Amino acid sequence: MPPDEKHHLLEREHTPRAIATRLAASAKHSYLGDFVLGAVDGTVTTFAVVAGAAGAGLSSGVAIVLGMANLLADGFSMAASNYMATKSEGEVAERARRTEEQHIDLVPDGEREEIRQIFGSKGFDGALLEKVVEVITMDRRRWVETMMTEELGLRLDGPAPMRAALMTFSAFVIVGLVPLVPLFFSAQLSASATFQISAVATGITFFSIGLLKGHLVHHPLLKSAAGTLLLGGGAAVLAYLVGAWLRGLVG
Repeated sequence: MPPDEKHHLLEREHTPRAIATRLAASAKHSYLGDFVLGAVDGTVTTFAVVAGAAGAGLSSGVAIVLGMANLLADGFSMAASNYMATKSEGEVAERARRTEEQHIDLVPDGEREEIRQIFGSKGFDGALLEKVVEVITMDRRRWVETMMTEELGLRLDGPAPMRAALMTFSAFVIVGLVPLVPLFFSAQLSASATFQISAVATGITFFSIGLLKGHLVHHPLLKSAAGTLLLGGGAAVLAYLVGAWLRGLVG
């Protein structure tokens, strides 16, 4: 992008309205991260089962049974873990809120001094610092939330635990089905062709998830896509080799 065009774009992104919109959006939790996490893990895990079954010479029917059982059980486990983690995060924030409210009731001068020192460390001093302390502490909610974010480093608007869990589970199951779909048509294809189609479909899925992840975290898209593809490919190769090794042991 030419420098002049880039500068013009930055100016549009820094109008008062654009800044207000961006700040409002950043204060809300994006469930896209939960979706990407579930999609990556679901695809890696399920294709590992497919690759392991192929390496061991197992039938497509066996691979489907193992894959579906793994998909649902692991998806539920991951969603439950995400639910408990986000719920615990919310409970920590709520407990901190109650504690700060209690401290304001019992030792208001000490809490004002904490505000004073926090903003003093940011470069405010003199009359301006005292004005900042006055403005913040005249509103109880603002006072409490400032302590939570500045002193304790907590998020005020965390994710809804159930929504985060459902997003993770749905992504895990829906995207994780991709490696298994070709196996349902294995009667019309050879075992080698079925595995190859599954591998290609999975590779495309990994690449697409990587693009989405790159967009989410503002990393170079192709680099993120290649990294995700490499991660999934490495897991698949490992699973295939383990399956082939075990086939040799039992053969």
